[in-house]
Amino acid sequence: MRVRVCVCPPVPVPPSTVRRGAVCNPDRGETEEEMLRADLLENQLMEMRLGFARLCYNPDFELLKPAYLEQLPAKLQELSRFLGARPWFVGDKLTYVDFLAYDVLEQQRMFAPTCLEGPGNLRAFMRRFEALEKVAAYLRSGRCLKTPVFWRTARWGSAKE
Repeated sequence: MRVRVCVCPPVPVPPSTVRRGAVCNPDRGETEEEMLRADLLENQLMEMRLGFARLCYNPDFELLKPAYLEQLPAKLQELSRFLGARPWFVGDKLTYVDFLAYDVLEQQRMFAPTCLEGPGNLRAFMRRFEALEKVAAYLRSGRCLKTPVFWRTARWGSAKE
């Protein structure tokens, strides 16, 4: 007999520990298609996150930033197409990849504040996520720290605001 122990906090898991959230709430979807969507999106978002981190830690950050900003709309358009008309990325239910998506999109919005002006469904997703009762309470609380995003050696996102 397998016993699963969950040590999740009673508040939303900070986006930087999404994996822990996935362990505590293993809901990756109910159907094979939903589970596939969750896996695909997780990999795509991690690729975006790592690419962004590589940019922010790069000593040539200022030289590389324009090229990153130039390709960002295409990446966001891919996510927009993947979300489609669904309320959440996997389907009708909130899953762990929605937490990951929110975190990645919020970092992009902090970096390039107008980047989500184009894809309306991504803006709606962000509003829907931020309106979740526990998420909204966390965002309003003093426990919510949006910065620093990265460690102090990063060229962007390392300062506490």
